[in-house]
Formats: sequence, C-alpha cells, structure tokens
Amino acid sequence: MFHFRQTGNTVEQVFIGTTAFDTIEPANLEALLSTKFKDFSFGKRRDITIEMFGDGIFNQEGPSWKHSRELLRAPLQHKHYENLDVFKQGVDDLIDILSSQSAAIDLQPLLFRLTLDVATEFLFGESVNSLKAPKSANEQTFGEAFTTAQETVTQRFRLPDFYWMIGGSKFRKACKDVHCFADEIITRNLSRSSGKSRVFLDAVAESTVDRDALRGQIISLLVAGRDTTACLITWTFFLLVRHPKILEKLRTEIAGNCFDPASLTRADLRKMSYLQNVLNETLRLYPSVPVNNRVATRTTVLPTGGGPDRTAPVLIPKGSTVSYSVYAMHRRSDLYGLDSELFRPERWDEDMPMRQDKTNATWGYLPFNGGPRTCIGLDFALTEAAYTVVRLLHRFPVIRLPAGEKVEIIGVEKQTMTLVLSSTEGCMVAFASGEEQK
Repeated sequence: MFHFRQTGNTVEQVFIGTTAFDTIEPANLEALLSTKFKDFSFGKRRDITIEMFGDGIFNQEGPSWKHSRELLRAPLQHKHYENLDVFKQGVDDLIDILSSQSAAIDLQPLLFRLTLDVATEFLFGESVNSLKAPKSANEQTFGEAFTTAQETVTQRFRLPDFYWMIGGSKFRKACKDVHCFADEIITRNLSRSSGKSRVFLDAVAESTVDRDALRGQIISLLVAGRDTTACLITWTFFLLVRHPKILEKLRTEIAGNCFDPASLTRADLRKMSYLQNVLNETLRLYPSVPVNNRVATRTTVLPTGGGPDRTAPVLIPKGSTVSYSVYAMHRRSDLYGLDSELFRPERWDEDMPMRQDKTNATWGYLPFNGGPRTCIGLDFALTEAAYTVVRLLHRFPVIRLPAGEKVEIIGVEKQTMTLVLSSTEGCMVAFASGEEQK
C-alpha cells in the first residue's frame, strides 16, 4: 500500500533479474482483465497449485476454462437458492453454538465451519455438519490440511520461478488429505439413492466423467465457497462491533424488513440497501483476495502510468509479471474520498470521486475480480453473507466488542494472507439476549 503512495500508482521493478510491474490504476486493470485479456495468462499458477487444486476452473485457461465456466454457471444461478434453504441449517447451527456461550467467542473459526457446511450442502446436497460435530475427524483433517496446503501454495507464489523448492512431504500429505476428503464425499453422494436435490454435483458429474477432473472442480469451488465468504463475514462483524452506531443503523433496517426469518428470501435481502452498503464497504476495505497477478504472453501495453507525469502508456515486455492490488486500490483517497481509510457504508449512497469517471467507476472496485473471469459465485457469496448477518442481528439484541478488545485504526490490525485475507487474531464478539446485557 505505502509504496504506491511513495512512487505512484504503477511501479516497475526488477526482481531476481526479471522485470515486474505493480499497478492499482483502474484503467490498467481494465486492460489486464478485459480489453487485453488475451495478452495475459496465469503464468506458472497451474504448476504452483496443481498438486492442491488439480484440474479445476481455478487453474484452467483457454477452451478448458470456457467449458468449465459454462458448466458451472448454470447450477450457480440464484434460482437454486432463492428461498435461502441451503443456508438455513448452517446458520441455525451457528446460532445454537452462540446461544450456548456465556462469554465472548472468536467468530472467525466458526464462520469457516459455517461456510464449509453451506458449501458442501450446496455442492453435494449434504452438509458435512462441521458445526454440529466440530471434533469430526474428517472435517478437522480437511481443515488443517487445507490450511497447510494453502500456506505452502502462497509461499510458492512469492517465488514463482523457484516454486518447486517449496513443498516437501508435509505439503504432499496435506494435498492428499484434501483430495481424500473430496473423493470420499463425492463417492458417497453420487452413489446414494436419496431423492434429495443435488443440482450442483449431478450437473457437474454428468459432464465430467473423469474423477480427477471432477475433484478439481469441487476443490476449486470449496475454496471459493469456504474461505472467501468466511473472511467476508468475519471482517463484517470485526468492523460492526467497532462501529456501534453503524451496527445500530443496520439493526434498525433489519428490524423493519425481517419480521420472520423463516420467510426471508434472497429478494428480501437485496431490498435492504444499508445491508448491501455494509457488505460493499467491508469488501472495499478487506477484499477476500487482496492481490493477484498476470503474466504477459506477448509484448503489450498498459494505458497509463508511464512517462514523467505518469499518464503515458507503459510497455509490458513478453514474460513480465503484472501484479495488481485491489486492497490498495480500494483505499485510494482520489477514488473514495479523503476518508477512504474509514469504515463508512454511507459513502455508497454518495457521489464518490471514482464515479466521476466511467473507467474508474467500473474498474475501481473489484472485490470479485473483473472481466471474463469475474467470480461466478459472486451472488451466492453475497447472499450467504447477507443472510448470516441478518439472522445473527435478528436473534441477538446485544452484539458488541468484548471488554479489553482493541479498537484500532483500520488497517493497523494484524492480517494473514494465504489465498485470502483473514484476521490474524480472529474476531472476538460478545453475543447476548437483552437480559444478558450486563
């Protein structure tokens, strides 16, 4: 973040003899992700992650990626979760746990279990029920292995030309455990004769006869369904308990629109404009995937960032890596206002500086990436997050920051980045009914 403030919004540097570029310019991201999409690739992403992710949409490019995207798009349409049934049991289980606690609790690990339960319910038609059985050997092994594999993959990304030096037996075992978890649940759910709807798994299995390919797709979507959404909900509560006036304003909107949680629909959630603002603002400050990159497949040009005044085009030689940080871009004061470092959902109802330019308005906010590879699970993630927030605020009249917890300046708190951005110290929250306020 700070090196952009010191050197400008597009930076050229040399790393181990290789030229690389960093940018937080919306116009450059438009070129990178859309207008010059074919000039860039993932580079060594597949080599770096194949042991963990296998051959799924996360790793694919070209025709295979297009095929996977079309295959996965249909079962991810919101008509399959419009009534919110897929989210209800998981959130009910979370509420049961929170209701049984008399002390403050770290919400973050519970949200990772919640989003795993929801993801497996949606993908397979059957949840792993990790919130009901937190000591489950399968879920515990999967969670630990998943974290280990992700951490190793993240380290590999930092040394793309020498990624093969990072790994070892611990990494290989973690990948094996993740694969075994996916294989076991795929086998169990494809072989069962229950009439329960399995829209997603059935649709993918019909078009993917190869078991390794099916596993790759499932693991890719488990990553997206578990980690990114868990981080979004975690950061939302992290911010809300530190901003009680915003929390109360949101609570008022929910109280006026949610009289019976059992009858809530996706359409009801989308009508709650302040709730949507809160989620947008959370994703602005803490995008689930804060940094990404592409590699030039041919010598090309980015539209801005060069020359003495940094407005001239920038030549990108073939083979160069271009990294982009939506985390840093989302905090630019010239795009979001002088208070861009603050959590203020109201800004989304205002004429922010970025809205004065069409390119900035379209490409200056990218929590779910942009262009052809915009996240196809965007709506599912936002719906799950919104539903969870509404249910918790509806159930608990008191949600607050526990005594002794830090109220820090945003961005100063400790953060952990694997493939996603999480809170290093978790998210401590006190939940209580009205009579338990004290």
